[in-house]
Amino acid sequence: MGVAPVLVAEQPKRGGASKPFQVKAQSSVAFNNKDGAETVEITNVTYEVAGPGIPGRAPDERLLVRRTIRTKQAMEEVGMEATSTVDVWPLGTDPRLKPIYSLTVSGSEAKIMAGELVVVSRGLEEVDWWSVHKLGTGEHLFDTYVAPLEFSITRDSRTMRYIGLEVPPDDTADARLKHPNVFAVLTYASGEGVIREALITCKTAKQAQMFRSFADATRNVTLLESPRAIRISISQNYPSAPATITMTVPIAKDDLDLTHVQAPTGVRIIAWKRN
Repeated sequence: MGVAPVLVAEQPKRGGASKPFQVKAQSSVAFNNKDGAETVEITNVTYEVAGPGIPGRAPDERLLVRRTIRTKQAMEEVGMEATSTVDVWPLGTDPRLKPIYSLTVSGSEAKIMAGELVVVSRGLEEVDWWSVHKLGTGEHLFDTYVAPLEFSITRDSRTMRYIGLEVPPDDTADARLKHPNVFAVLTYASGEGVIREALITCKTAKQAQMFRSFADATRNVTLLESPRAIRISISQNYPSAPATITMTVPIAKDDLDLTHVQAPTGVRIIAWKRN
């Protein structure tokens, strides 16, 4: 399941005030029963206004966001086929014109997070995971196999930060993440971009394999306060005993504090960067 190339093309500058327009969303549902095999195909189209204060756009700019979700599901089978398309225009631009970008990703849902990000739910079969993109440009930020966390680092105003944990699948494109001792990549990001990535490895390949298993283990990421830190917990699934282990990564000076990590023996969390 891949991400289509992000197309970025600025709208021509318009003189004077924006012109009124009206566009109707084209949603549909189709049910088929061929030789006893039932399938349902659904297309849902929704619009939303986002902004101001979107990273990568003018401070006072608002955007019109159109989300088109197409799903096809066979009633007797696990999972579904689904694509999420996000088209974005400056508010006031007729959406029949070319958007500033169009993002198409395999996934069953696309949401705007904190007015800064587009989060697409990618788990179409048995594993839940999400892709996170910048709302202002459509640029991919990170993937995560736990629900992305959001929080503000300031009290008086919203200065948002985001956390994700990517557990590399076997077919990952990055050869470094195929090493048998690698468990996951922890990401700390803002709406402008990734601030820090940390690679989590295990001393033994057997331990890493258990941590990475989608069938045998469940992973959770939570935010701790006073002092602020990220806690990663891993529990074995039934019928095994949970045997939960935890790792704690402090957050200091708007960054991951990798010098004061608390982790089980044999587990390392170190700074890392994608190519």
